[in-house]
Amino acid sequence: MFSIDDFKPVTLGDKHLFDAHYEKYPPVHSDNVFTTIISWMEFAKYHYTFLQDNLIIMTKLGDVLRFRPPIGKYNRDIFQQVLKLAKREKSDYPLGVIDNQTKDLLSKEYPKLEFIPHRDYFDYVYLTSDLAELPGAAYRKIRNRLNKFRRNYSYTTEKITKVNMNEVRTFLKRWCLWKDCESDELLENEKKAIMYSMANFFELELSGIAIRIDGKIEAISVYEQMNINTAVVHYEKGAPDYDGVYKAINAEAAKLIQKEFKFINRESDMGLPGLRKAKMSYRPHHMIEVYHIPRDKILL
Repeated sequence: MFSIDDFKPVTLGDKHLFDAHYEKYPPVHSDNVFTTIISWMEFAKYHYTFLQDNLIIMTKLGDVLRFRPPIGKYNRDIFQQVLKLAKREKSDYPLGVIDNQTKDLLSKEYPKLEFIPHRDYFDYVYLTSDLAELPGAAYRKIRNRLNKFRRNYSYTTEKITKVNMNEVRTFLKRWCLWKDCESDELLENEKKAIMYSMANFFELELSGIAIRIDGKIEAISVYEQMNINTAVVHYEKGAPDYDGVYKAINAEAAKLIQKEFKFINRESDMGLPGLRKAKMSYRPHHMIEVYHIPRDKILL
């Protein structure tokens, strides 16, 4: 029987451990991607342990602990141990980020478990070709905004490299001033996450592109491989002075990603109405649904 004491904080040096495990068991949801975990470490205090070829992730927000289902070859005993740990915690839902495949497995083993959809954290997954080409009537409004941007502004695109990294960071600082990140807890934590990612961009093996207008970087997109056919876009930021710049950076990134990946995972909307509307407008191919289990419904 393992315990809370078996978990240790995630560090950047653990990347090779996660990479090796994800070679065998690729992450299904973007919240389990190593870059997400390490970049949001200050906010969610991620911990992990390995047990019999299973990776188990735990988060700590304040004094509230939450667990995620084991990632690896299905082992009923390990699931049982995680459920028992979760049951002892005081969180309202101590077990979460449960994808459909895991939900089906648990439902068979524990038919009395109750799974609550966590819509705010459903991942949006798109055909890369749709985002790159914006085909048909469904994308007419987006195409019109993009074409207007292209008529109004002369811009160039470039990959994010060591040469322009300082400019990228300067742009992100300006973006946070525009958004007044310090006035909003979520934005402030996103700022910390993205600045960490950029400070460790090459160690994390990230990729990205930037849009340059009148000599200055005014939009960026940062992404990486999530699994064999999917790239995950972690960050997409644009200057508010240029109407349509988000449409442009989205399309330009998709054109590059299209060379290698069939799908783009653009993560969740976190329950933000404006973000949900924007993500839905791009017509996701499918969603990665996730669920959580209320503590009082963990009946063992």
